[in-house]
Amino acid sequence: MPKILAISEDITTFRQVETKLGLTLTENHEFFTEWMDELPPLSELEQARLQQVRRNYLYQISDGILLEETIKMVVLSPLLELAGFYQAPYKFRAEVSVEIAVLGDNDEILRGRIDALVMLEKLWIVLIESKKTTFDLELVIPQTLAYMAANPKPEQPLYGMVANGSSYLFIKILEKQYGVSDLFTTRSPYRNNLHQVLKILKHFGSLITRVKN
Repeated sequence: MPKILAISEDITTFRQVETKLGLTLTENHEFFTEWMDELPPLSELEQARLQQVRRNYLYQISDGILLEETIKMVVLSPLLELAGFYQAPYKFRAEVSVEIAVLGDNDEILRGRIDALVMLEKLWIVLIESKKTTFDLELVIPQTLAYMAANPKPEQPLYGMVANGSSYLFIKILEKQYGVSDLFTTRSPYRNNLHQVLKILKHFGSLITRVKN
């Protein structure tokens, strides 16, 4: 009888990602260039909306840490809306259950819930794991990779975003390899990095739509 384990408790390190899930961080710099591609421009209306989202976030966090639900409402939901992920042909799901069978000397079943999942029919597009603002994204990446490993079509690329409101990082999985992007921060005094985050999300959506067609 396989042992039932929670992903959030059993996959907490990159070593576990490699030994239990068989995923390895690629050293090929050409593997994940999509977040650096020529990205779609934003309209003046989109830029203005992101300026307000940034101001809202900085105001809300001025009194202390923000919990996950607040981050979803203040930052994550506007980003998904602007990226077009609430519209056709995409399907949005929250709190999606996933299950991964790990076969070996001790068979295990890993179970967990994805915060937000955007799908194009049965093809996953972007998975989002948001945590309270004190959470280091490095600690969340292994768990997010485990969720992404449940992709039913491993031969096609799967893109993910890990976010805690203050920082954003993108992930790509293909077959048994993964790559990560640079880190984008909301508080940057030099530019509104939410512009770049939205451009990347929109680009990922267009890439997967193109693959389907």
